[in-house]
Amino acid sequence: MRTDPIEQRVVEQLDSLGADYELVEIDPDLADTAAFCETYGYPLDISANAILIASRRPAGVVALGLVLATTRLDVNRVMCGLMGVKKASFAPADVTREATGMEIGGVTPFGLPAGTTTYVDAAVMIQDRVIVGGGSRALKVLVAPAVFAGMAGVTVVDGLARSTE
Repeated sequence: MRTDPIEQRVVEQLDSLGADYELVEIDPDLADTAAFCETYGYPLDISANAILIASRRPAGVVALGLVLATTRLDVNRVMCGLMGVKKASFAPADVTREATGMEIGGVTPFGLPAGTTTYVDAAVMIQDRVIVGGGSRALKVLVAPAVFAGMAGVTVVDGLARSTE
């Protein structure tokens, strides 16, 4: 049993979904994607970043985007359209914490508050397994991405991200 309540919520949801997953304990100082992958030996192309997007016009709309670390979330064109807003940007740490209960570096689609909308890039879905945040900076989750398709509030979107190359 996890002692961190956010991590516990993540594990409970994974279990309730019947997900094929593995928990990976990490040094919280190495939670950021590049440092994590380099230190723990996970390739960037199976690392997925969960990024909370917050609207600026109108204010108050948030949604989570999940994209591979080798790509860049298309906030201005795609996320704004999906969210039905004119302007949005990456949510700052305090907004992320307030909306998800999670710290940047540990944000994950699992264990989010009810009603949180999540968009998953289709490129994530074709991987055998991806590594995502575990709700805190001390935990990652290696998971079969098929689980995302069965989650409430999750929509798979082709073209949610652009290549960084």
